[in-house]
Amino acid sequence: MDNQLPVDKFVDLYQKLNNSNLDLLSEIYCDDIQFTDPMHNINGIVELRKYFANLYSNVTHCQFDITDSFSVANNAFVYWSMHYVHPKLASGNTITVQGHSKLTFNGDKIIEHRDYFNVGELLYKHIPLLGRVIKLIDKRAG
Repeated sequence: MDNQLPVDKFVDLYQKLNNSNLDLLSEIYCDDIQFTDPMHNINGIVELRKYFANLYSNVTHCQFDITDSFSVANNAFVYWSMHYVHPKLASGNTITVQGHSKLTFNGDKIIEHRDYFNVGELLYKHIPLLGRVIKLIDKRAG
């Protein structure tokens, strides 16, 4: 991974990331990483590792498929599908969520990472009672 562009290093790492290799996050993130998604705001590599450890401990499977990426100056944009299985959601079936990430680099490491995705697709629509209500609202709004 030595001669790769920083965004390519990110893509490679995320496609092999799991609960047993979270120390690899330090290879792509600065110690003072700012990570934001629709449900979390995380400061620092230690907290980011805890976030991922918690994520992986709650699912039986989680995989990121990177569909596209490009870089401009010190920013990169990565488009992905996350496939995960949570035993209490969607009757234990695979849930797929599409999203994208904006990465800001400081040298060859990421200083800011912001994820964009639909929280309903990730979580809310798969909670038994709440999911039916959200699907009904979506249907009426459409």
